[in-house]
Amino acid sequence: MEIGELDDRDRAVLNAFQGGFPVVQRPFEPAAQALRSRGVEMDGDELLERVQRLNDEGVLTRFGALINAEEIGGAASLVAMHAPEERFDEIAETVNDVRAVAHNYEREHPHLNMWFVVSVADRDVEDVLAEIEEETGQETYNLPKQQEFRVEAKFLVDGPVSDGDVDLSHLGTAPESTDRDSLSPAERDLVVAIQDGLPVVETPFRAVADDLGRDPEWVVETIRRFNAEGKVRRVGVIPNHYALGYTENGMTVWDVPDDVVDEVGPAVASMDFVTHCYERPRHEGVWEYNFFAMTHGRSEEESAERVEQVREVMDEYWDVGEDDWDTLFSTRILKKTGIRLEERATANTA
Repeated sequence: MEIGELDDRDRAVLNAFQGGFPVVQRPFEPAAQALRSRGVEMDGDELLERVQRLNDEGVLTRFGALINAEEIGGAASLVAMHAPEERFDEIAETVNDVRAVAHNYEREHPHLNMWFVVSVADRDVEDVLAEIEEETGQETYNLPKQQEFRVEAKFLVDGPVSDGDVDLSHLGTAPESTDRDSLSPAERDLVVAIQDGLPVVETPFRAVADDLGRDPEWVVETIRRFNAEGKVRRVGVIPNHYALGYTENGMTVWDVPDDVVDEVGPAVASMDFVTHCYERPRHEGVWEYNFFAMTHGRSEEESAERVEQVREVMDEYWDVGEDDWDTLFSTRILKKTGIRLEERATANTA
């Protein structure tokens, strides 16, 4: 399905439910009621049918819970390195063969042209990097997250509920938090069961419970608690942003003075088109930037306008010079296999 084929009701569903979908046994009717309160006439059956169709036709990558792997167990880090042009493909193959490497991209930069994510369950990231350096003969630059200001990859479309502000996560009983860092075996099984999405059926949480042989109320209460504890970032429709026309993305990087990072972070994170926003370390003489903000646009022009808006916000806090920032566009996806959440959850199960 192309973006132009979406009708207003499809667009309302996409905008409204990229987060905050109700975690109750029959979630589609209260979700539809929220749409009706915003002037979009739809009942629970129609909402279910539309989510099924959007999912089947690839407009969604999935429907369900977006797991926060960092809170589930293990560790991950962004890493940059230089791959000489004449050895680029050879080095990419070597890096990609490392099981702990989840994503790998070629990016436009005069020196650091290979960027990958290392995800580990029970190893140290630095051990993986030492292995890569030994096998490639190239130095790696570890850029672990020091502060997270935003991870909110929402992609809104023109149409009803344009603010995407529907949040029904409060429905149901309030969860009781635990002070455990580890997962129970049952919680581990639940994480694995829902990581790739929920069944798009009238009672999705009951369907998961049936597969696990668990009480449906336990499934609902646990996902609700995971949401409150940060193990789940949000529950809802997770769109395929390419299908929605968001084909341009740029990793903007900034040399923000250390004394204003804590102010700049929330300001940039408040911009709805910024999907990821972090503080990361510099590497003297090689990498001078300490602030990352990922933006997405539906055209090169829109992408450039959004980067300029980020620069304008930055300029409110310090005098941003031409050499204080850059945009690294991805030119090739070299590997994309996911972060092996099952391994990380298993290693953190007690």
